[in-house]
Amino acid sequence: MNIALWIKILFPVFVITLLVVAGDAAAGGGWKDFTKPDKETLRSRLTPLQYEVTQEEGTEPPFRNEYADNHREGIYVDIVSGEPLFSSTHKYDSGTGWPSFWQPLVPENIVEREDRRLFVTRIEVRSKHADSHLGHVFTDGPQPTGLRYCMNSAAMRFIAKEDMVKEGYGAFMHLFE
Repeated sequence: MNIALWIKILFPVFVITLLVVAGDAAAGGGWKDFTKPDKETLRSRLTPLQYEVTQEEGTEPPFRNEYADNHREGIYVDIVSGEPLFSSTHKYDSGTGWPSFWQPLVPENIVEREDRRLFVTRIEVRSKHADSHLGHVFTDGPQPTGLRYCMNSAAMRFIAKEDMVKEGYGAFMHLFE
């Protein structure tokens, strides 16, 4: 892969990382001080499906979820903590029936771990601050990364581009210029 392509991919991640590390309030930084509520509080705040997916490592049905066919500009944040996870600029139609992304918005907010629950080794994706189960990452995605972050809509909340500043995620507006 040539250096110009890597710069195009990694420079925005570097800038966002600097903003996050610096604690820029406009980046929606409230998740850094997030304390995960107890199970009963989470049950009262989340729908049964959101709770099952995020807290019990469930999976929503393909093709019948909120964001698989969402084509609006914006970002996806953890439904529990609000930490930024993915951007519509990195979303693509994988044909799987779940929202898929070729890279995370803020890699530091993603935790990957080995998952052997279905008699096959997969890589589970969780949010760092809320420890929410989000989905899995596979190596059959498009270039430039070759990755497919196959996520559950129930684990995320979409923030439309026009609402990002008022919701505290203004630092990510550069993605849509």
